[in-house]
Amino acid sequence: MDLRNYGIVTAAYWGFTLTDGALRMLVLLHFHKLGYNPVQLAFLFLFYEFCGVLTNLLGGWIGSRLGLKITLYAGLATQVVALTMLSFVQPNWVPMMSVAYVMAAQALSGIAKDLTKMSSKSAVKLLVPKPTEDPSDSERSLFKWVAILTGSKNALKGVGFLLGGILLGWLGFAASLWFMASALSLVLIVGVISLNQDLGKPKQKVKFTKLFSKSREINVLSAARFFLFGARDIWFVVGLPVFLKESLGWSFASVGGFMATWIIGYGVVQASAPGFVRKGGSVHGARAALLWGALLFLVTATIATAVQFEYHLQITILGGFGLFGLVFAVNSAVHSYLILAFTDSDNVALNVGFYYMSNACGRLLGTCLSGVLYMNSGLSGCLWASTAFVIIAVILTALLPRKCVQTC
Repeated sequence: MDLRNYGIVTAAYWGFTLTDGALRMLVLLHFHKLGYNPVQLAFLFLFYEFCGVLTNLLGGWIGSRLGLKITLYAGLATQVVALTMLSFVQPNWVPMMSVAYVMAAQALSGIAKDLTKMSSKSAVKLLVPKPTEDPSDSERSLFKWVAILTGSKNALKGVGFLLGGILLGWLGFAASLWFMASALSLVLIVGVISLNQDLGKPKQKVKFTKLFSKSREINVLSAARFFLFGARDIWFVVGLPVFLKESLGWSFASVGGFMATWIIGYGVVQASAPGFVRKGGSVHGARAALLWGALLFLVTATIATAVQFEYHLQITILGGFGLFGLVFAVNSAVHSYLILAFTDSDNVALNVGFYYMSNACGRLLGTCLSGVLYMNSGLSGCLWASTAFVIIAVILTALLPRKCVQTC
């Protein structure tokens, strides 16, 4: 394992993730304070998710042609521009102008996020040693290192949520953004100086037509990922934080703290997922994805029922969503492992980019539905829609191959 370059890539991803989580909470709380309704709040994040769709698709192709180091640097630099751009928003702007401007800045942030994510996760496939005498050792190692990267990233995103709430109260909106832009610029400079390996730089140019030339297992897994992450964001983006503030009367600090704790716990479980899924290999991973997906359906349906009948809402929110986070984290980690297990090193950037394009599409739809469903049906409406999405994800997961393919 190339621990040095893995550490550099991971540190860069961590730095970006802190600003990404803080930015989401800054935007959500700042504009909610200004009086924006749930649909307007959801619209602020639409271009963020939409540009993630395009970036994952095209970013994988660009990474396969120019190398992952270039796309990693481009992601960090674009986030610095987005943070700086958002700092110029003024409270006295008319809502339509503010929404349009913030959507444009969030579009850049969405591009930055998915360039950085695609580059970092693809790099893991290239930095894990190739199989020697026992290929299953490499499979277990791949699962371990991708789980650590993904889990630590999500834990830090939770810290970013908390950081965003603290910075908003301490420095205010604009000064917080300048602070984060400066810190991320430092991360970028250190990365440029330190990372000396041409990660993922191809020996020959990849044709654009290969973007949509995927194997069956990658297509099925990508479709399952679409509904899996749509199921989360339907209630997570707007529904839950606004419900906590409006219906339960929580303070901004309490909302930010709960969301941060949820994401941190989610990340810790995700990093520990290999301990929950004992056996390595893509066959066992596919079986685990089906098992944990079915469990996620039961958890989501139970929470939706409890919220529908207003059954001890405080306990339901704290306990129910905590359990959802645990089960969802294992699902996400297994899926993240499988996309790397089902692809080969030569096409890793293309396939990972395509896979996370589906992830971004699911989040885009979930973001749209989060504001609309909450405004019309409340949190219970968001959760029943989430339950339906989980069912579809489980059905698709059942279609994954039950025999060894490629790297198994």
